[in-house]
Amino acid sequence: MNEKKSKWQTKEIAQTYVEGVRGAIPGANLQLEVISKIVNAWYPLPSKIIDLGCGDGILGRFLLDEYPTAHIIFADFSEPMLEKLRNRIGSDKRVTIINIDFATSSWINRMEMEKPFDIVVSGFAIHHQSDERKRDLYAEIHGLLSDGGIFLNLDQVSSATVSIGKLFDSFFLDHMQRFITNNRPNITMHEIEEAYYQDKKENIPAPVERQCQWLRDIGFEDVDCFFKIFELAMFGGRKTSNHCIQANA
Repeated sequence: MNEKKSKWQTKEIAQTYVEGVRGAIPGANLQLEVISKIVNAWYPLPSKIIDLGCGDGILGRFLLDEYPTAHIIFADFSEPMLEKLRNRIGSDKRVTIINIDFATSSWINRMEMEKPFDIVVSGFAIHHQSDERKRDLYAEIHGLLSDGGIFLNLDQVSSATVSIGKLFDSFFLDHMQRFITNNRPNITMHEIEEAYYQDKKENIPAPVERQCQWLRDIGFEDVDCFFKIFELAMFGGRKTSNHCIQANA
C-alpha cells in the first residue's frame, strides 16, 4: 500500500516560515510561559522530550534551556527546516535530530526505540494533517508518553465562522507586516500576503474543542485549551497513571 507522505514543505516555504511567519506569531512569550507553568506543575524534572514537527526548534530550544538535564529529540520531515534547526541549536550532546515523517503511522517504529517521553511538544505542524490522521497521531503520542507525561500542541485551529477566519487573517498579516518590515523595509504588503497564503493553503485546521475531545477519548487527563488567540491555540493534557490519579485525589 502506498502511504501518503508530507510534501508541502518546500525550501521556500521553510524560509518564509523562519524569517516571517514564526517570528510574527502573536503571544510568543506567553506560549513559552504557559509551557513552563504546565511542565513545572505536572512534570518538573523531565528527562526525555520530543519536539515533534519542530520547525525551527523554538519550543524544544526553550525546554533545552529550561531543563538542563533533559535530552531532547527534534523530529521533522522537512530537511530545509532541520537545516535551520541545526544552525540554531549548534553542537549539544543532549540533542538528537531526526528526519521523520509523521504523516503516516510508520514514524512510530523509529520512536518506539526512544520511548518513553516525559514531554511531547508540537508547534504548528499537526494542523497540516487530516482529522483522521490527527486522531491517530494523538493516540500514537499517548503511547509514547511515560505515566504522567505531557502532550502540548501549539497549533492553528479552525475559526468558528468564515467572518472570524477573515479577522484572523487580517490580525496575523498585521503582525507579519510589522515583523518583516523591521528587517526588510522595502517589502510590499502584496509580497507578505502571497507568502502567508502560500503556507495557509496547505492547512487543514479543526476546531480546538473537537480536538480536545479526541484527546479525552484517547485517554488523556486534564485536557484543556490553555490559551487561544483567534486561530492560534495551545491545547493538550497528560497521560495520568492510576497511581497519579489516586495521589491527586
